[in-house]
Amino acid sequence: MEAAAPAIRRGTPQFLRANIAFFLAAFSVFASLYSVQPLLPMFAQYWVRDAGTASLALSATTATMAVALIPASMLADRLGRRRLIVGALLTTAALGMLLPFTQVWWQLITLRTLMGISLAGVPAVAMVYLSEEMDPDALGFSMGLYIGGTALGGMAGRVISGVLSDWLGWRLGTGILAALIVLAAIAVAVLLPQPRAFLRDPISLRELLRRCRATFQDAALPWLFASAFLLMGGFVTLYNYAGFRLALPPFLLSHSAIAAIFLVYLLGSASSTWAGGLSQRLGRRKVFWALVAVMGLGMAITAIPSTPVIILGLAIATIGFFAAHGIASAWVTRRAQTGRAQASAIYLVFYYLGASVLGTLGGYAWTAWGWAGVLSVCGGAAALALLVALRLVFVQPLPTPEASATAPPSP
Repeated sequence: MEAAAPAIRRGTPQFLRANIAFFLAAFSVFASLYSVQPLLPMFAQYWVRDAGTASLALSATTATMAVALIPASMLADRLGRRRLIVGALLTTAALGMLLPFTQVWWQLITLRTLMGISLAGVPAVAMVYLSEEMDPDALGFSMGLYIGGTALGGMAGRVISGVLSDWLGWRLGTGILAALIVLAAIAVAVLLPQPRAFLRDPISLRELLRRCRATFQDAALPWLFASAFLLMGGFVTLYNYAGFRLALPPFLLSHSAIAAIFLVYLLGSASSTWAGGLSQRLGRRKVFWALVAVMGLGMAITAIPSTPVIILGLAIATIGFFAAHGIASAWVTRRAQTGRAQASAIYLVFYYLGASVLGTLGGYAWTAWGWAGVLSVCGGAAALALLVALRLVFVQPLPTPEASATAPPSP
């Protein structure tokens, strides 16, 4: 019987190729997903006249992504992780090239909805691929780098589309971004190593339900799913409507200036990688709740009506969010004992449902009560996420293989 190929270790060519590919994949997904976020005030002003309805350009994508994640994980078990990742990126790139040609609101929403389905193919299996292929000593860095790629991609998508839309119009701005996504998708197809550990697992619907049920019976995973909903929902709400606020008196920032604020996502990219290493040294339970608290602190700071202070608050919230999300997502893939792909997908279902539900709710809160309404949504979500994180401190860790081997038999 042929021995399995060794896991991907630090310093090898496969390690470099895999990390570049996953960074580009994360960049492409989140640049595509969030490219419309700085355009929401523009859509509200010229197309739909309402912040809540304008937010559908983003919420429709995150909602359909959430719905498609578990089916995508099932498809990956049949086709393979790598094939699904590459196919999803190429499909997303093609849809993005069509976006500038939309003429009415429903066409844009339809394309964004389809894009959510195609985008699901990457996050549904990316973390599982890494956990299966990477050596344990390399996993924390690679997972953090992947999350960092999501931060940088989200930032670049927002900045490129926002700045270019202000100068050249939104059609040309989104078109240029789509061309960059095409190049990135081709690079991923070339660089991503073939999986060494993947075994085809075409599970039935009954088996899928059994694995999902087992996931929710775990002591920690349901709390991590709840944290995903609250963290992402609060964070997206904060950024969705910061642009609406900063475009009004006394700030009166241009679309380009508002888009440039998303450069603070560079801090999120760095913080996720740093937090991955920190959690390996100190333990996830000791750092996760503190990072959630940092995110909540940043949100509270944005209540002060000063442009530099608001930007500072956004930066602090960004650092806390991406660091906490990086730890939680790695925690899920390491904690799941059966149906790891499904557990990862469920985490992301809650993650993107939070963005859709709370992100849209925040738009109506903005219309009714202004920034105080937005903070009531995102700040409330952060407070609940902190309670969830504190609850996770007291969840017993799973026994290590060594501990299980030396433990006395169960009575």
